Amino acid sequence: MPPWLIAVILGFVEGLTEFIPVSSTGHLLITEHLLGLGEDSFFTSDLFNIVIQCGAVLAVLPLFKDRLIMLTRWNDPESRLFLAKIAIAFGITGAVGFVLDKRGFKLTENVAHIAWALIIGGIVFIVVEKWLATRARLAVVTWPAAIATAIGQLIAAVFPGSSRSGSTIMLAMVSGTNRVSATEFSFLVGIPTMLAAGAWKIRKALHHADPTAIPPDWGMLVLASVVAALVSFIAVKWLLRFVQSHTFIGFGIYRIVVGILLLLFIGKTVGH
Repeated sequence: MPPWLIAVILGFVEGLTEFIPVSSTGHLLITEHLLGLGEDSFFTSDLFNIVIQCGAVLAVLPLFKDRLIMLTRWNDPESRLFLAKIAIAFGITGAVGFVLDKRGFKLTENVAHIAWALIIGGIVFIVVEKWLATRARLAVVTWPAAIATAIGQLIAAVFPGSSRSGSTIMLAMVSGTNRVSATEFSFLVGIPTMLAAGAWKIRKALHHADPTAIPPDWGMLVLASVVAALVSFIAVKWLLRFVQSHTFIGFGIYRIVVGILLLLFIGKTVGH
């Protein structure tokens, strides 16, 4: 398969799944596995997987134009408070993420682990939605929800398949914020988080070149990022409308089904 087609496929998968709570990292690793990409491929490197997420994140900026403008109104106490919550959630995530990166943390590529993360996450989605069905939640982001969002990002960073958006939204909802506000806040915190992670990876690739590392293919990286951005814009626009009148139970069922199919696939492969 030509490299450009692999870049387009992976960019499409990233853009479709980055903000939809089904785990973009998990789906990328699964797709890389199905495409037969090994550890010696640039398409499976942390640089590629993290930077194309930046493309998906940048695409959502126009969708939050009004909210981003509001955050620049320093004289407005509500704006300052909301920005402080974003800053705290980002700061916690960034600090722990920096430590993990310094210690050489690597995402698992074990498909069985991803499958179980999808299944467990799907069950959590259903249980949380059922539990919260009769409970009132606020249309504002509470401080507990802001901290919970940071914790959700760290869970997703360590366990591929758990989903960054899914983990953050669910934890924010449990902490008292309604689904629409939790979804918006999750996306807004994800913008600086993913851009910082991508910038850090690019900086390391440019200034701390490892002679044993896979040489970056910047052309394929740009192509995949552009595809991810275009698809992500459409996916996020749809999801923001979806959460106004739907729960995440459907995504929970999808995750469970995909996880079970993956386990069956693994078992069949081992059996042969």
